[in-house]
Amino acid sequence: MPLIKAADAPLFEAPLMTAIGLAAPSRGSKENSVWRFTMHPGNLGREHAVTREEIFIAISGKAVVTLDGETRDFHAGDALIVPAHVPFGIAVPGDEPFEAIAILPVGGQARMGGDLIDPPWAQ
Repeated sequence: MPLIKAADAPLFEAPLMTAIGLAAPSRGSKENSVWRFTMHPGNLGREHAVTREEIFIAISGKAVVTLDGETRDFHAGDALIVPAHVPFGIAVPGDEPFEAIAILPVGGQARMGGDLIDPPWAQ
């Protein structure tokens, strides 16, 4: 039974963000990768796109989402569905961290500029 205990989930750190890898192929998942991430205040939410639909569920804090040129507030309890290949960014302009769960189908990649990136927490 693939049960990933919180204490055993890998932690990934990036500038102004941390991610805790929950489900991924390296941890037994075959179809979806799931991670919990914290974006720290001041994170400008670099615009990018993903090659597969991605879903975010806000857990705490407040962020601002820009999706295909439209900007909206993103609060705890909200869900965001990002279609494949649509540019988006999530920024944290306030002074509190923002936490969310993200779900991306296995094999999904991020496109930043002309580069394709395999998110390490989704592997």
